[in-house]
Amino acid sequence: MKRVVWGIVSTANIGRARVLPGMKKSDLIELRAIASRDAGRARATADALGIPEAYGSYEALLADPEIEAIYNPLPNHLHVPLTLAAVAAGKHVLCEKPIALTADEALALRATVGKALVAEAFMVRFHPQWLRALELVRSGSIGTLRAVHMLFCYSNTDAANIRNIADIGGGALYDIGCYAITAGRFFFGAEPLRGIALIDRDENAAPTA
Repeated sequence: MKRVVWGIVSTANIGRARVLPGMKKSDLIELRAIASRDAGRARATADALGIPEAYGSYEALLADPEIEAIYNPLPNHLHVPLTLAAVAAGKHVLCEKPIALTADEALALRATVGKALVAEAFMVRFHPQWLRALELVRSGSIGTLRAVHMLFCYSNTDAANIRNIADIGGGALYDIGCYAITAGRFFFGAEPLRGIALIDRDENAAPTA
């Protein structure tokens, strides 16, 4: 089987430290190019990871005719715009979670059906350990699934951190809460009937309107 030729938009840490080293181990993937709005950063990252091409803009990478698929780990609010641009350029897309921030954005992605393959990078749906867990649940060998209780958290008190900026898709729900939601739907094979949200505000945080 011919290797799929990939281009990476953004030099985000999740790609550099986690995803790209894993992709390089696959016999089915050829990492051809990486792009950043900073050409020097793109080149440095490409050299560090052994990627041949580096581009100083996302548009330049999308224009590369050799690229067949795009990995999109950009900030959350750029997931849909860049994914749509990639599809328009004839590229398939693996987009980091969350793939969209609103229902309207999700509908815009649905309109790409038949033009390219677009997938959300949730390991829960693809990793062998999670597929095995699903197999155990569905077989009934561990009993009947009645509830899922998850605890997923970390401490991040930097108001300037992108994960804490609501206007660009930050916040607990989009950053890590989506894992719990996706896993629950994954194991039950159904949609939730209701949702409950609780919040404990940091007394040291800046006041909000």
